[in-house]
Amino acid sequence: MIKFSVPREALIRPLQLVSGVVERRHTLPVLANLLVVLKDNQISLTGTDLEVELVGRFSTEAPGIEGEITIPAKKLIDIVKSLPDDSIISLSVDESKAVLTSGRSRFTLTTLPASEFPSVEDEPDTLRFTIDQQVLKNLIDATSFAMAQQDVRYYLNGMLLELTSDRVRTVSTDGHRLALSTAEVNSNVEDKKQVIVPRKGILELARLLGEGSGDVEVALGHNHIRVRTPGFTFTSKLVDGKFPDYERVLPRGGDKTVIANRNELKSVFGRAAILSNEKYRGVRLVLEAGNLQVLANNPEQEEAEENLAVDYQGEGLEVGFNVNYLLDIFGHVGGEDIQFLLSDSNSSALLHDAEDNSSVYVVMPMRL
Repeated sequence: MIKFSVPREALIRPLQLVSGVVERRHTLPVLANLLVVLKDNQISLTGTDLEVELVGRFSTEAPGIEGEITIPAKKLIDIVKSLPDDSIISLSVDESKAVLTSGRSRFTLTTLPASEFPSVEDEPDTLRFTIDQQVLKNLIDATSFAMAQQDVRYYLNGMLLELTSDRVRTVSTDGHRLALSTAEVNSNVEDKKQVIVPRKGILELARLLGEGSGDVEVALGHNHIRVRTPGFTFTSKLVDGKFPDYERVLPRGGDKTVIANRNELKSVFGRAAILSNEKYRGVRLVLEAGNLQVLANNPEQEEAEENLAVDYQGEGLEVGFNVNYLLDIFGHVGGEDIQFLLSDSNSSALLHDAEDNSSVYVVMPMRL
């Protein structure tokens, strides 16, 4: 038995975030449900797919009957979203049915017992530190786009989180490009520690951090990462694998420095991309003193040529890159100007905000 009443506005955000974790395709029927618990005037909602778990908590002043039950996640969120903004929602469970009422509306939903609901293994934390919520969000946003998707090298389908005593670093790569971002944090870690957080965990964590402010607590165990905000506890299993040595991928000794306006770069490369080969997405960069020429063509013999004034005084250079990778970077660098560091047509390019190199990006060249 469980019974409570809450305003819709108190329920909607935790419900939306927690239900995002729930898998549509599941092997266990209970994984399509949310665990709903009322205890000590606090309601908690839990969703999991056995890899990632998210718990949302909020208080209720209205008297209720304590208990726990699991309710179909999609139906619950769809009902709550469709009710008027100022609704008061009451939920009561008797035997195997949940009855949700609001005003003149009444819904009866099937339930499964809370005892069937699995939890992501609760092992002890080996390391804890606090970090500003937006700093962590910025680290994720700056690098998550370069994570691999369904790569056979499973350790690339996620993000490396690296801690040293005074900094935290996120790194992701799909083998063709690499994104790295660093922030100062006092983690109290003595040796360097690296963990790989899976792709789904990273995307859900970014959603959770959203517009929040203030510090969050990050706890690491042997097999999990846990992030606690005032209203939520996020837990994800870690990827059991070794991330590549990203330091070896960072280009060294590039002697050609190009600085160009970020918005102009986005426009020029965006237009050139229209006529690039849809399969290979390659564009050719022809660099001369003061000018960057961007060339694209496709099997239909169509061509694009763009010229952009840049700050560059070195020798001429021709090099090819995947235009989508460059556009991704231009969309994630925050400053006004972008700096390219190049060496020759067979070497990777290193890019970053011209005023701030806390986030750096590496793109491998293409043969065109």
